[in-house]
Amino acid sequence: MPVITQTEGWRPRTRRIIFEADTTAGQWFDIALMALIIVSVFLVMFESVPGVTERYESELLVAEWAITIVFTIEYVARLLTVERPSEYARSFFGVIDLLAVLPVYVSLIIPGAQSLLVIRSLRLLRVFRVFKMAHWLREANYLLRALRASTHKIAVFLITVALINVVVGSTMYVIEGPERGFDSMFRGVYWSVVTMSTVGFGDIAPSTGLGQVLAAALMILGFSVIAVPTGIVSAELAGTGQVRGPHAECNTCGLGFHEPGSSFCRRCGGELAQAETDAPSASKREDG
Repeated sequence: MPVITQTEGWRPRTRRIIFEADTTAGQWFDIALMALIIVSVFLVMFESVPGVTERYESELLVAEWAITIVFTIEYVARLLTVERPSEYARSFFGVIDLLAVLPVYVSLIIPGAQSLLVIRSLRLLRVFRVFKMAHWLREANYLLRALRASTHKIAVFLITVALINVVVGSTMYVIEGPERGFDSMFRGVYWSVVTMSTVGFGDIAPSTGLGQVLAAALMILGFSVIAVPTGIVSAELAGTGQVRGPHAECNTCGLGFHEPGSSFCRRCGGELAQAETDAPSASKREDG
């Protein structure tokens, strides 16, 4: 754990406390900051409850400004102590830190803008650094890679669904007509999307026999369509979660996706690179 010496200037000491969680002071600073963020978000949410604002308007206003001033001082301190202020200001957390204080000042010009303070909750992402959970982010990378690998398949799926809704919605407009609520093709496409997603608001519904048959077919299709993107992402996620290290590659077919501890390829049965690298060490032990 780094030790803060008395010979250091105020900027290095302050920077270590604000930006690092390896010191006791830095950990307590981040914990106090997260507690303040949680309190701030709850205050903003309480303001939306009917009757609370009228009853505790002055108390909420004082608390809101007090927290905003603290966050403003903290943001300025980050800019003053960081080595490259411009890079920090343009970074993800730098932008979030700025947006965490701006709504209150903007509310002086645009009333109600303080409701955007809920964006402060994004600052809680620092919990991964404070509580030594950065390795959890690696697990999130599996999901990101799976989503990225599924982009083209999902895009094709969404285009197909959109075309189905346009065709069915336009057909329903022709079948039902304006006198039954389908006053335009856009209205028919809206009904088709609502029906296929199995939401079914009920604000518009077919009344003719042919229209109801088409609606029933679209509903059945909707049940099967919902599972498609889930299956695509799940398949990619299962593949992404496989071990991809240099010692899990097949020497025969080159397949690099194998379960941990596997010695033989699941595709061709060939010996994995891990088994080959382990063999010399085993022979050395036997020779010894």
